[in-house]
Amino acid sequence: MPQQSAYDIVKSYHRSWTSGDVEHAMTHVADSITCRAPGIDLKGKAAYQDFIAGFAPALTGIADIADFADQDRVALFYYPQTAATSTAPAAECFTVRDGKISASVLIFDRLSYGPPRQD
Repeated sequence: MPQQSAYDIVKSYHRSWTSGDVEHAMTHVADSITCRAPGIDLKGKAAYQDFIAGFAPALTGIADIADFADQDRVALFYYPQTAATSTAPAAECFTVRDGKISASVLIFDRLSYGPPRQD
């Protein structure tokens, strides 16, 4: 069986967690994953899974903007839609090694996903 490309692995992971299937998404993640996200650095699959599982239930939809890939790195740009916002973009750059996502850099505006401001 041919090995999946980094792009296919990342897209399968992304489709899984954004549709609420965090458990399946984690089948594409290395045990030693590292993730840099606003306000937090995560190390290890359990911490990463907790982070993703904490946000996934808030999703009401997802709108893709663009994606780019080379041999082992994939960048996704999208709008994670929640009750708080549908217009705050997010970007992720993934590194895939040995068929698993080994690193992620996630960029988003944390304030856009918080409760609305009370003026």
